[in-house]
Amino acid sequence: MKIKTKIHLLSTLLMLVILTLTNIGIYFLFEKMAYDTEYNQLRTQAKELTTSLSKLTGQNDPRNVLLAYIPPNGAVRIVDKTGKVKANVQSAEGIKSFKPDLEQGERYAIDTFDGVPVLSMRMPVIWKDGEVVELTMIQLLDNTKHNLNTLVIVLIGVMLVAMIPIVISSIALGRIVTQPIEKLIKTMAQSRKAGTFEKIAVVAEGRDEMTQMGRTFNDMMEQLERNYKKQEQFVSNASHELKTPLTVIESYARLLSRHGFDDRSVAEEAVVAILGESIRMKEMIKQMLLLAKNHEKGAFKFGESDVYALIEKTLQPMRQAYAREFYLEGNGPAIVVTDAEKLRQLLYILLDNARKYSDKEIKTVIEENVTGFTISVIDAGNGIPQDALPYLFHRFYRVDEDRNRKTGGTGLGLSIAKEIADGLGAELEIESIVGEGTTVWLFIPKNRILTVS
Repeated sequence: MKIKTKIHLLSTLLMLVILTLTNIGIYFLFEKMAYDTEYNQLRTQAKELTTSLSKLTGQNDPRNVLLAYIPPNGAVRIVDKTGKVKANVQSAEGIKSFKPDLEQGERYAIDTFDGVPVLSMRMPVIWKDGEVVELTMIQLLDNTKHNLNTLVIVLIGVMLVAMIPIVISSIALGRIVTQPIEKLIKTMAQSRKAGTFEKIAVVAEGRDEMTQMGRTFNDMMEQLERNYKKQEQFVSNASHELKTPLTVIESYARLLSRHGFDDRSVAEEAVVAILGESIRMKEMIKQMLLLAKNHEKGAFKFGESDVYALIEKTLQPMRQAYAREFYLEGNGPAIVVTDAEKLRQLLYILLDNARKYSDKEIKTVIEENVTGFTISVIDAGNGIPQDALPYLFHRFYRVDEDRNRKTGGTGLGLSIAKEIADGLGAELEIESIVGEGTTVWLFIPKNRILTVS
């Protein structure tokens, strides 16, 4: 069953139940009011009758008084304490034998006689001999029954007439509710068939849930499209980058198979080239896997860490491995909430880049300012042209192709650094002047800093 049909049926059923309960409530309320009105009128007659009976003498016939106050289409009885009927008059056929089911303490009782409701009430009265007897007044409620039957017909008619706008409104409501869903389903089907990222039209000023659902869907499609394009670009770039070392390896392998075994110099050249390209390709694949890993859920594990000690720990093996001067300026400890391993990996990328493209000392500075901590990695290399700075964090982007080939660069280092910085909640900026050097700033905001006393 379609959701539109379900909404239509449920809304119609709900309104039908509400109307039915309302009509039932109206009926019983009117019935109670009608019976109370009849009772009050009968009670007034009963009081007048008791006043007249109290004035009777032994010579008067009490039946004459009872006949004067008998209800229309009813009966009046006088019963003593033993249950003996002292007087009984009636104005309705057959009601003489009717015995009301009136409990002690009840104002009145409603019974049925020949399918007609009967109202009965009791009241003590002093008989002409001074005995306290019980006055019972009975009245058939023919008019009340007719009025109640008319009310039932009216209420049923009102309910049937009211169901017309209810059905129409439920159909309109079903369309209003399901129209965005149908558009969403249609758009998703078109996207699946065409392999595109279609969006649905939403009202700019709308704030209801359906509009929010449409906007969320459009945002999701935009994100999927961006991710797809990034993935497509990444695969294209990766294929291009891997193609070059594979071509080199294939070329030298063919050269080696043709002449290498007869010419030692050719063999040595081929082996060196194949080894170099293999190492470079291995490093590139490693960094690709690292990029993918950084997107995994739970890849970052935050905890307290001393950034100053972490930098020193990163610099020490680099001093030994490359026999270079790596200076650290600033004061510690600097306790932050971060992922120590990821931050160390980020620092290594920045320091290794500075080492590759500078022959002089590398300086790292850690400073605390009003808004947070800044870590600066400064080199005195050749620098980077200003027009290349916006693209440095793009995957596989290289400022100087030949220079990167010589240093073994893959164009993924700074892209990985940017990914890690974003995951850590840090900011990464680069400033460079050609011929003077490059400075990379890593800013960690203070909301991740724990105060150290």
